[in-house]
Parts: sequence; structure tokens; C-alpha cells
Amino acid sequence: RVYLNECPRCNMSGTEIVLDGNSLTIEEVVSISNSDTKVRLSKSSIKSISESRNMVEEIISSEEVVYGINTGFGALSNVTIPKDKLEELQSNLIRSHACGLGEKMDPESVLMMMLVRANSLAKGFSGARLELVQLLIDMINNRIAPVIPRIGSLGASGDLAPLSHMTLGMMGESTSLIQSNNGQWVELDSSKALEKFGLTPIILQAKEGLSLINGTSQMCSYLCQSIVNLEMLIFAADAALSTSIEAIKGSYVAFDKRIHDVRPQVGQSISATRIRGFLNNSEINESHADCDRVQDSYSFRCAPQVHGPMIDALREARRVLTIEINSATDNPLVFSNSNGMPEVISGGNFHGQILSIIGDNLAVCTHEIASISERRINQVLDPQWSGQKAFLANDEGLESGLMIVQYVAAAVIAELSLLSNPVSTTNVPVSMGKEDHVSMGATAAFRTLKASKLLSSVISSELICSCQALDNISERPSDSVSKIHEWVRKYVSKLDSDRSTTEDTEIIAEKILTTEFSGIFRK
Repeated sequence: RVYLNECPRCNMSGTEIVLDGNSLTIEEVVSISNSDTKVRLSKSSIKSISESRNMVEEIISSEEVVYGINTGFGALSNVTIPKDKLEELQSNLIRSHACGLGEKMDPESVLMMMLVRANSLAKGFSGARLELVQLLIDMINNRIAPVIPRIGSLGASGDLAPLSHMTLGMMGESTSLIQSNNGQWVELDSSKALEKFGLTPIILQAKEGLSLINGTSQMCSYLCQSIVNLEMLIFAADAALSTSIEAIKGSYVAFDKRIHDVRPQVGQSISATRIRGFLNNSEINESHADCDRVQDSYSFRCAPQVHGPMIDALREARRVLTIEINSATDNPLVFSNSNGMPEVISGGNFHGQILSIIGDNLAVCTHEIASISERRINQVLDPQWSGQKAFLANDEGLESGLMIVQYVAAAVIAELSLLSNPVSTTNVPVSMGKEDHVSMGATAAFRTLKASKLLSSVISSELICSCQALDNISERPSDSVSKIHEWVRKYVSKLDSDRSTTEDTEIIAEKILTTEFSGIFRK
């Protein structure tokens, strides 16, 4: 499961997610894209949330001055706020922080962000009231997604601006999207969106605004989607490589188990094992058993050594993110000390450095998988390697065949090269220097999601080119490659003459991000 997960967008419809603050999965987060996935709180979380809120109420009653409860925020944390102004303090916090810019987050990503936030609050260390957490869940279940500009989070002090826009929707302010029965999203005033489903806007109490906006929820939303996409795509990359090997009548020698056993890197070994499985029982391989080709180029021969690091990076990213979506990431946090008395402790769990770094790492890996795939496309189109007409054109010279498919793949590589630049190394101190190191994790996470979608188009291009080459080979490819070829031909017809291949590339790119592609090997 670590190496090829079922796509929640397809296989987790009808799921009920029970939030307990400890067991939320990446697949469950992404399954919120299905309209019939529902959420509820566990009994243990209801108890923990209520106990945590009671401790906050004790502090308010004692009139003790505690950061985040009855003080200002950030550089203004030394300003004490009167008891009768605490509601206004929280509302002002949200309105002032809701100043994001740029394109709007897609509503499904917003719902995922809301789910992660609700699960964090469900741990019972944030001091929010039960009715606030329940409103978040009711909005998810009724497909109410506040309109949120994407840009604004520094990935430290939490995703402040995006989560503030989310909270405005909970307050009945700004606008929200609701999903109609036909799946379309319609924008309404947030107050009307809540009213439509019998929900009442929340009036924030002490600590609650900070509890909602201090956290890594936007980062987690984008990284959950990125990991699911990339796990699908690294599987598809091994499949595409195998198809291209058959298309150029390449050597299998480099995937011999003995080679990989003496350099037992986990990801490399997994990739090599998968490739061997894909190449089993091939007439093409048998037909050139005595040929004089000793070694293929690195883009074929070293594929496991290049694909493997992505598998390793994804395993670590999954471990880190699973911990993160089950963590309390706001500040301050509310604990009960050894005497049973409430203790509010300030720290930095909102800092997204670990998420920023895994986002950067995955973006670099994504570029490399696309880069090596593009090199294989070049060889499939090159008569020196394929033994076929240049660019697999039917009428060489009169037609260009698939020539420009490689050009477009190369253009995508340039995009991915830009996107592979590290974001975690960027730091802009804010809040008069009090918040003097930030992670830029939200930027890193969104960039990684964008990169994953670009990668799908390059792998799609490789599959289309290699399948075209296979059409011109009389021998039968391996069993798995035959299934790949048959599947591609369901959506993309053989190139009998020059035509635009944009739609061809897009449909295969879309399908390899679902379980439909991986499912063909289970039949």
C-alpha cells in the first residue's frame, strides 16, 4: 500500500470518516472530494473537546492573563484584553487576517483543509467549543466551502490567511461555494449558504479564532493530494518505461534481481521488481535473444535507480504527513498539569518546516521522473533506437508523426525545472521580527501538487509514443505491456495520419491519476 495506493477519488465514495484526532489517513482526507463521504466526531473526541474548553473557561473566570486567550497576538501579545472584549478580539483577529490574494482555492481542497483542521481540534488540546468543531463538520458534510484566496500563508504561525477566510465563512461573512446535486459549485453569501442547510453562523469565543487559524491545514490539504498523485504516477512511470523497452526492443538485463540485491536501496528494488513483472512473457524479448545490443542508454538501464528515490521520498512523505494530519498544530495549546489544573503553553507546532522540506524533495523527484521519461520518448521516436521511421510518422517527410509530442514534453520539463527550485530556503521575517523564521510550506505544498499534474502529461506522452511504436512490431509484447497497449487504445486511436494529440495526451494524463490504470493489471 505504501507504493501504490488506491485512489480515494475513485474507491472511497460512501466512506464515513470518524475523527478522533489520531487515526485520520491521507486517503480519507482526499476522499472528501467525493460528495457522499461523510464525517463525524468520535465519542472520545467529543469528551476531549469539552474538557479542553472547560479549562479555557476556568482561565477566563480566574482573570489570569494568558496569551491567545485574553491578550493580543504576535508582536501585540503583551497587550491585555478586557473580558467584555474577548468576542470582539477573536472576530477582529479573523477579519484582519483574512487578506489573502490570488486565484481561489478549489472547493475540494478547501474541504480537505477543513477536515484536517477539524481533526486537529478533535485532539482536545485547542480549547475550542464542541459546537465550533461540529459546525466545521456540518459544513463539510453539506459541501459548504468558503471562498479562499490561495496566497497568503507563510507556513509558520499556521496558514493564517487561508484559514481566516475559512473562518469568515463559519461566521457567515464573505462568500462560500455550495455543491448542487449535479456536482456544480454555486457561490452564495456565506450566511445564506449556512441558512440553506439549517446552520447558524458561529460567534467566536475566547481562544477560538486562534485555534482555527493557527495550523498547517492548507499545507496538509495540498500535500495529501500530491502524495496520492505521485504514488499513482511513479507506478505509471514504471509501466511506461516497460512499454518503451518493448517499443525499442530493449534489453532486460539491467533489471536482473541480482543487480539490485547487491545495492539494496528500497525504492530501487521495488521499481526493478515492478519492471520485471511488467516485462514477463514477451515474444519481443524472445525475438532478439541473440542480438548484439549489450546496453541500452541510461534512461532505460538506470530507470530503477532514478525512479527508486521517488518511491523512497514518498514513503517518508507519507510517514511525515500522516503524523501531521493527526497533530495539534495551533498555539497556544491547553493541557492539564499534574495537579489537574489548566496550563496553557506556547510553542511552535504551527511551523511547517518539515512539510516544506518534503514538498521541496518531492518536487525535485517529480522533475527527475519527467526528465528521464522525456529522454525515453526521444529514443522511441529516433530510428537509431526504435528501428522505425523517424517520429513514427506513417509518411516520413510529408508527415511529422509524433515529433512535437517530444517538444511539448520538453517544455513541461522547463516548467518542472522552475517548480523544482527549493521554497524552504526562503525566509521573510514578519510581525516586527517576532516571527523571524518562516517555512513557506504552503507555497511548497501547492507547487508540488501543480508539479504532479504536469508530470502526468509527460508520462502520458511516453505511453502514447511507445504504444504507437508497438503497433508497428509484429511480435507480441509482454502480458502486462499488452494490457497497457490495449488500455491506451481504448482512449487514443493509432496515428494513421497527422492529427492534434492534445486531447489524447490529456485523457491519458487524467486516467493514470486514477485506479482505472492500475486496475488493468488485476484482471
